[in-house]
Amino acid sequence: MKIVLQRVNFAELRIDGKLISSIEKGLLVFLGIGKNDSTNEIEWLSNKICNLRIFAGDNGKMNLSVKDIKGEILLVSQFTLYANTSRGRRPDFIDAAKPEMAEKLYVEFAEQLAIDGIQPKTGIFGADMKIKSENDGPVTIIIEK
Repeated sequence: MKIVLQRVNFAELRIDGKLISSIEKGLLVFLGIGKNDSTNEIEWLSNKICNLRIFAGDNGKMNLSVKDIKGEILLVSQFTLYANTSRGRRPDFIDAAKPEMAEKLYVEFAEQLAIDGIQPKTGIFGADMKIKSENDGPVTIIIEK
């Protein structure tokens, strides 16, 4: 699994112009699921995201987690994180999981985030989503497992 997370002041997700999900201060999490991924990675990644200390504490240093600040998470499925751009000019996605498997793991990932203390807001799997956000910092981190 590959994750790109951004510390945000807000994020909103729209489909066909309709607001589906929005968050205030927290994390915008793009989740890519590979063809060789399984449920084994979910618990570790969810725990890492919920407890990663990337928000400023009283001293101005990154010392607080999204849980500590009572922040929110917007979780977005992002198969394009598995783009292979090594040849040609059009990426291939042969390393991305098939939609049926990816959707199952995406739902399980959202459920694990809730178990770890943060009920995520989500998009609609496979939909053409428009996301607007304000990156805070900016802080953008890549996590792979």
